[in-house]
Amino acid sequence: MRGKIVVTGGTGRLGQVVVERLAERGAEVQSISRRNTTVSVDLRKGTNIDQAVAGARAIVHCATTNGRGDVEATRNLIEAAKRAGGPHLVYISIVGVEGVPMPYYRAKLAAEREIAESGLPWTTLRATQFHDLVAQILGLAARLPVMPLPTGFRFQPIDTGDVADRLAALAAGPPRGRVADMGGPQILDVRQLAGLYLMRAGKRRPLVSVPVPGAVARGYREGRHLAPDHAVGRRTFEEFLAGWAPGPVG
Repeated sequence: MRGKIVVTGGTGRLGQVVVERLAERGAEVQSISRRNTTVSVDLRKGTNIDQAVAGARAIVHCATTNGRGDVEATRNLIEAAKRAGGPHLVYISIVGVEGVPMPYYRAKLAAEREIAESGLPWTTLRATQFHDLVAQILGLAARLPVMPLPTGFRFQPIDTGDVADRLAALAAGPPRGRVADMGGPQILDVRQLAGLYLMRAGKRRPLVSVPVPGAVARGYREGRHLAPDHAVGRRTFEEFLAGWAPGPVG
């Protein structure tokens, strides 16, 4: 695989796995982030981006600030990519960004539009929630004596390794625009997910369904964040938990 591939957010949950997958494919990979020990890149401030993307034939954009600066960071990256000759920009987004009106999703959708309208060759992949994110949220709820769970919520968690494999393949190929969504292998009710989590953690908690008002909760209840027709992930949530070390539960 010829030419450098840059991975933004290369020290993050997904980015570090993408770096590993690309290296396994024989790519020359440069991981960039604010915590990089060689070149610290701050996408929001525009620090050292030109140096990082120079000579890249593709950029996999995994960096995120949970919506606080994603659009600004993406704009800065786009401008640097243009100055670098226009490499293929591959972006990871989230299933349901146009249907669940939370600020983070709105920022991801806006970043998608910036990329699509940039004039650069581009590919955008949307994925459902990662296993470890779902486990982290359940772990927070399990700290309470009673485990509150939002009524009617379902999730389709996917493994970061499955998504990283797809991103590495997309980065190695031609630009494809918006590609098919990528969902985990199972859609599970939040109570099912909580039961699996508690079993793995070796804890017992009463599960209490809590009605949650508002447009965001309605979007989740209606399953706008799910991709039932694209359940292509290989590793189930239960399989993920089998190899996962839960944090302390009070």
